Amino acid sequence: MGTDRGGAIAREPGASGAGRASLPETLRSEHGERGTRGRIARLILENGPATAAGLSARLGLTPAAVRRHLDNLAADGMIETRIARSYGNRGRGRPAKLFVITDAGRSVFEHAYDDLASSALRFIAETAGPAAVAQFARQQVSELEHRYRPVVEAAGPDGRVQALADALSADGYAACVTDVPAPAPPAPAQEGRGTQLCQHHCPVAHVAEQYPELCEAETEAFGRLLGTPVRRLATIAHGEGICTTHVTAPGLAQHPQHQSQPDNRSNDNDSGGISV
Repeated sequence: MGTDRGGAIAREPGASGAGRASLPETLRSEHGERGTRGRIARLILENGPATAAGLSARLGLTPAAVRRHLDNLAADGMIETRIARSYGNRGRGRPAKLFVITDAGRSVFEHAYDDLASSALRFIAETAGPAAVAQFARQQVSELEHRYRPVVEAAGPDGRVQALADALSADGYAACVTDVPAPAPPAPAQEGRGTQLCQHHCPVAHVAEQYPELCEAETEAFGRLLGTPVRRLATIAHGEGICTTHVTAPGLAQHPQHQSQPDNRSNDNDSGGISV
């Protein structure tokens, strides 16, 4: 699944609406002024801050033409300018001006990808049925699981949840681990023991809201990676602030009441697996 990297840039008031109105059209057009503007915005998004001269060289356009597109993108709130930091003695002339993507600009690209992903999954569901959507979700998560497995297994039983959280954070999920204390008597000491894996960001939340199979496949993957039952307690896709997964303490994994059970609160389920 796609991930969100890099720090957000402060959004100018009203920029989000303007950006969303213009760029999705640009992304769908390969030719003409809007198509060129979209290519410039994408270059800045994917390669980081850029100068007009650098963009001109990459696109084979005159600096004047590039600056005109940059002015339009800035007016739409998609990009903003910064002054390049100089080191040592600098020659004469104005400091180089860098163009960087704004938070609003970044969200427009994500929004366009969400629309495309939702359309693709809708097509799969309509032509091949819901089971095909679930199969697709498991296939997508399998790549993530394959990458994470060596790191998680190397951490050993006691460090696996933290290792998984670190791996998720590196992919933009902003994950952390919270211990769950045993409840006070008279409840059984083993009841509720374990940890909670919390993800404060979900790159596919808007798509998962329509297709919970993505969350279910991820939860299943978490269980397989951690080797113990897990249960999804909350998801960003269902409107909660964070995705929360309860991880049963390894020593309690075989206790009857800690076997994986469906989560009746939502479509997410208990199992061994990974979560979105």
